[in-house]
Amino acid sequence: MADLIDGKVISKQIKDELKEKVAALKKEGIEICLAVIQVGNDTASTVYVGNKKKACEYVGINSVSYELPEETTEEELISLIDRLNSDSAINGILVQLPLPKHIDEDTVIKRISPDKDVDGFHPESVGRLSIGQRGFVSCTPAGIIELLKRSDIEIEGKECVVIGRSNIVGKPMAMLLLRENATVTVCHSRTKNLKEICKRADILVVAIGKPKMIDASYVKEGAAVIDVGIHRNENNKLCGDVDFDSVSKVAGKITPVPGGVGPMTIAMLMNNCVEAAIMNE
Repeated sequence: MADLIDGKVISKQIKDELKEKVAALKKEGIEICLAVIQVGNDTASTVYVGNKKKACEYVGINSVSYELPEETTEEELISLIDRLNSDSAINGILVQLPLPKHIDEDTVIKRISPDKDVDGFHPESVGRLSIGQRGFVSCTPAGIIELLKRSDIEIEGKECVVIGRSNIVGKPMAMLLLRENATVTVCHSRTKNLKEICKRADILVVAIGKPKMIDASYVKEGAAVIDVGIHRNENNKLCGDVDFDSVSKVAGKITPVPGGVGPMTIAMLMNNCVEAAIMNE
């Protein structure tokens, strides 16, 4: 039976370390402030925003929130971002996705200053990552690297397979694993022989967006399996992209859903906020 990689425990370790850092920065007169913008009242977004505010409070970061009505125009949102970009008291700006249909997400992401882009979605942040420069890294992939390292899973020289090529998880995940000197294969919906490729992986990261798609037949004996997916099954219980019951019998280590990757995303957002304050001092 696989060992559990406990994201709740590891994210708390990270937040406790950040709490100390933030307290030390405050003594130097450096306050950290995150601006969170939500447009409309999507239920899941409201929960995520609430969790981010709680994490800020725990770590000692100030947060200001802008809860804008659904009918807010793109121009009004851009104007708010411009104002926050030029406000020296704000270190990080986060626009909660998804946005209402009439607002172009790409335009909004590009408008956030790369120096305040704590989500790591701006093209400049992605460019810095791809050429190995310092910058903000998308929080979920950054959290997965921490999960692996803090669970004593060797990355260097290992064969890693990432299923999924999204801009938020799959692509940055592959680049971060490369940065750690892994050999990386990225698979997606057009990949042939998916099962055979997955079975080579020492570390398998699954971000495919299909509930319980990956079962034991995809997994090498003793592999580390990271499940990024989150869905509700027919009984309204949370599950991931990995069939946990089946895979946990062959994997060496595995993340649960919930309580695996999810808590790490918020911990790394807090880390990016602290980095923003240090970088812009």
